[in-house]
Amino acid sequence: MAEVIVTFRVMPTGVDVDLDALEAKIKDLIKADRIKREPIAFGLVALNVIKIIPDAGGELSAIEEKLKKLDEVSGVEVTDLTRTL
Repeated sequence: MAEVIVTFRVMPTGVDVDLDALEAKIKDLIKADRIKREPIAFGLVALNVIKIIPDAGGELSAIEEKLKKLDEVSGVEVTDLTRTL
């Protein structure tokens, strides 16, 4: 089965969120392959979470729902989706 590389943009609830702690939670929750920080505006920083997942039905939305359930997260969106070779 093919795999896809997915990038989720995770928006914290505010500038006061401890990003190091949030990154650790995300890594434990979904076993993220890489997390990069992206400054947005006025001190707010989004986390771009990169994960390789199987190209199976429901896997993408299941991960998205897990991320949305974190207390420090105000929103999650898929910003990139690429099929691996």
